[in-house]
Amino acid sequence: MDVRPLSIAGAFEVTPVVHGDHRGAFLESFRADVLAEHVGHRLEVLQTNVSVSSRGTVRGIHFADIPPSQAKYVTCLAGSFIDYVVDIRVGSPTFGRWDSVLLDTVDRRAIYLAEGLGHAIVALEDASTVMYLVSAPYDPGREHGIHPLDPQVGLALPDGIEPILSAKDAQAPTLAEAAESGLLPTYADAVAYQAELAGSPATAGR
Repeated sequence: MDVRPLSIAGAFEVTPVVHGDHRGAFLESFRADVLAEHVGHRLEVLQTNVSVSSRGTVRGIHFADIPPSQAKYVTCLAGSFIDYVVDIRVGSPTFGRWDSVLLDTVDRRAIYLAEGLGHAIVALEDASTVMYLVSAPYDPGREHGIHPLDPQVGLALPDGIEPILSAKDAQAPTLAEAAESGLLPTYADAVAYQAELAGSPATAGR
């Protein structure tokens, strides 16, 4: 399993070793110990989510209040996606920037993003299915969004994709509006929370 840091601090691309033969394939899609070596603490999985999307569906940009926010480990079960991590942490050196990873059933990569980062996906095929391992249960009062087509963020959607948004995502504020309203997490709070997790006996790598 290869873990590569993305250009946004706190986000990693994970590429498993896929063992294939005439029967099919086998892989380790998640290793808490390996991930902890890079993240600095164990990912405590408290909820799993699965979403099925038609081609062009855009989900995000979503994030949650710190603490506890919600770290995510995302893999593709069927079809293919572009997965985007967006730095929405006010004061971050890469604030407003994004990186992306292709998630599919060929290389079977995953993406990890730490608490405080924004997340979005776009489905490239009908019936594309993604699974999220998350560090905190869903709490609607602490969940927020930024419009995924905000030109300031400038997510590059693949050619030929006609974006399909939920009503909630279509009405989400821009990055600037979210910043002005005090909705966004700060880089300082995110770093402090990561340090707290790394120092906690319950979540430290072991």
